[in-house]
Amino acid sequence: MNEAQPMGIPAGKKLPMETVTIGTRGSKLALWQADYIAERLRAEYPGLIVEEFLMTTKGDKILDAPLAKIGGKGLFTKEIEQAMLDGEIDIAVHSLKDMPTEVPDGLTITAITQRRDAGDALVSNYYSSLDDLPKGAVVGTSSLRRKAQLLHVRPDLDIRDLRGNVNTRLAKLDDAENGIFDAIVLAVAGLKRLGFQDRIDTILPTSVMLPAVGQGALAIEARTADKRVRDLVAFLNDEATASCAKAERAFLARVEGGCQVPVGVYATPDGGDLNVEAVIASLDGQRLYRDSVTGKKADAETLGTRLADKLLDAGGIEIMHEIGLLLDRK
Repeated sequence: MNEAQPMGIPAGKKLPMETVTIGTRGSKLALWQADYIAERLRAEYPGLIVEEFLMTTKGDKILDAPLAKIGGKGLFTKEIEQAMLDGEIDIAVHSLKDMPTEVPDGLTITAITQRRDAGDALVSNYYSSLDDLPKGAVVGTSSLRRKAQLLHVRPDLDIRDLRGNVNTRLAKLDDAENGIFDAIVLAVAGLKRLGFQDRIDTILPTSVMLPAVGQGALAIEARTADKRVRDLVAFLNDEATASCAKAERAFLARVEGGCQVPVGVYATPDGGDLNVEAVIASLDGQRLYRDSVTGKKADAETLGTRLADKLLDAGGIEIMHEIGLLLDRK
């Protein structure tokens, strides 16, 4: 694991519980995330038994359709959350960017890990940067957020849907016989966590590509009433990242967006302040509204909401209505 490891607990500290069960999807990245949290827990609480319970979500089963057509972010969390509510698992580990802004009653995000590598990477076997891609190049991504921002700067690109886990997407790029992609776009954090950092040709600057809400951070979800479990994982929470996540998730909640709409938002700490930058774009990238706000960390949610209102008032509301009508027809 390449993330920072904690110091052990003081000698003689009593374990709050003997066993904790982590629910996780079975993809290699999801397993990396679960393993990472398991290692952190074992290091913090010597003697704690940490078990992993593998599950398959609807999002893992349906790979032949864009997320926008089949329900968005909740496709990767619903079954795991139900298992938690049913008492089959104690916690779930998610990529924060995969989590809907509304968490089911009875559950809560109880810790958010330190964010690392929030950006998006261009991966190609032939071209080293976005500028190097020839006119009409075929670029694969499953994200409308990425598609819209790419088309805003390169309207000539042919953006095609690409689903599957990181390994599957890389394999499709590398398929010499049937491959169609000149490049694909993936999260930097996922590539690095799986040891694919050498596949990164360029990290797209935030001036071109704002990330998804919470991209680069992990969320630990637990039952709201289960104080023992919540106390157990509290040390994993990174306050700076959590403040950024509050602003970003408040923005997303205000615009009622999700994985199925072209919205990017990125908060960064600056001493006791937060800078929050966001974008709302049309599906074809021709219209793009971008702005930022700065304020106190304590006002993170208010900052996110205020920025959302600014972009919606600037023209983003028309885009959101158009996208909603379009998705309803499909």
